[in-house]
Amino acid sequence: MGHIASKDIYRKLGHRLDQAPVRTPWTAVFRQLVEELYSRPEAELVARLPYRPSTLKRIAAMLGESEHVLRPMLEGLCAKGLVIDIWDGAQYQYMVSPIVIGFFEFTMMRAGPNLPQARWAELFQAYMFGEKDFLHANFGDGQRTSVMRALPHEEALGEHVEILGYEKASVLIEENTEFSLGLCSCRHEKHHLGHEPCRTPMDTCTSMGTGARFLIRNGFAKPIDKAQMRDILARSRDQGLTLSADNVRRDAGFICHCCGCCCNLLRGVRETGYTGILVTASVVAVADEALCTGCGLCAKACPVNAVSVEKIPGQEDRKPKKLADIKEHCLGCGVCALKCPTGAITLKTRPQKVYHPEDSFERVMLQALERDTFQTFIFDNPQSRTQEFMRALVGGFLKLPPVKRALLGEKLRSRFLSALRKAAG
Repeated sequence: MGHIASKDIYRKLGHRLDQAPVRTPWTAVFRQLVEELYSRPEAELVARLPYRPSTLKRIAAMLGESEHVLRPMLEGLCAKGLVIDIWDGAQYQYMVSPIVIGFFEFTMMRAGPNLPQARWAELFQAYMFGEKDFLHANFGDGQRTSVMRALPHEEALGEHVEILGYEKASVLIEENTEFSLGLCSCRHEKHHLGHEPCRTPMDTCTSMGTGARFLIRNGFAKPIDKAQMRDILARSRDQGLTLSADNVRRDAGFICHCCGCCCNLLRGVRETGYTGILVTASVVAVADEALCTGCGLCAKACPVNAVSVEKIPGQEDRKPKKLADIKEHCLGCGVCALKCPTGAITLKTRPQKVYHPEDSFERVMLQALERDTFQTFIFDNPQSRTQEFMRALVGGFLKLPPVKRALLGEKLRSRFLSALRKAAG
């Protein structure tokens, strides 16, 4: 295609990917990663794609290319999970995959004899955890809006505790009619890194609705029915897996079934203390001192080390009584309660209100505001010098602490997002 004069096309691609709601700061490892995943023609095309989801017609007009030439290239990128095709009811909209939920998951969900999966796994792990840039860029400044949120196990809810339907995995399943099942990207990654085999089956990545259709259409997952979804949910309860879903209240597209030994989100919370990596549920674990025996099974079960067993101070006995102690970063997943033999731990309503965005549009806008990429959704043509100037101008204004605090604060947030939604649609 030859439209980008710079020899360092991968550096330009890196800049383009870093403008997503999930940031990907440029490092030596990230260069190796994108060079592995994108051919040079693919890198050149992706670096030029608009920042917002766009139709093939709009992309062709923006790039000055024929739809006939672009269509097979975009379809090939979708088959690799580097671009996402979204059916809007009339036509496909194409958007560049962010790293999460995006080309990490889709890459590690792929299977085949000739794929360099061990190399991919090594590079993803080195980028996400070997270097600190990625996690710090997305959560190091107290960012609270993440792609995913914890779902509570309904069996762990305390008496008279009510949660809304969007926080119930059972309700998310009943609301949908199309489902898919694929390889868990985290578990598959750990397999290729040579970790000990996980007791949880590899195929536990479940999706619904448009998410399921995308995965099935592009060969990342197979279709399953509602009964199979219910069975997988029951298995996750029995195995004490942490449930997580889209951080939205409406149209959640997937349910993850996460184990503490493989899940990158849970590991991120444990090792960094960045609690925003996985947004908590609206409930929190609470221990009943009268029922707790201090057995420690809850602490072993907690995937983020939010539960410990502590001695009660002031005791003189040789074997002082111990009690479960729940830390502030409890996810509200209920895994500890499922393992408690006496019923001492249950999920109660969290004292502090937890905000979950209404839908994907709202979540993406809040992520972009927190991570200083919001301006790319207003001026979304990477090829335009004028828009490049406007991105810099608006981005600088939005970075001002008073402006950022106001837009993310509860008073202005709702009105601001409503205005954006009206302008977009």
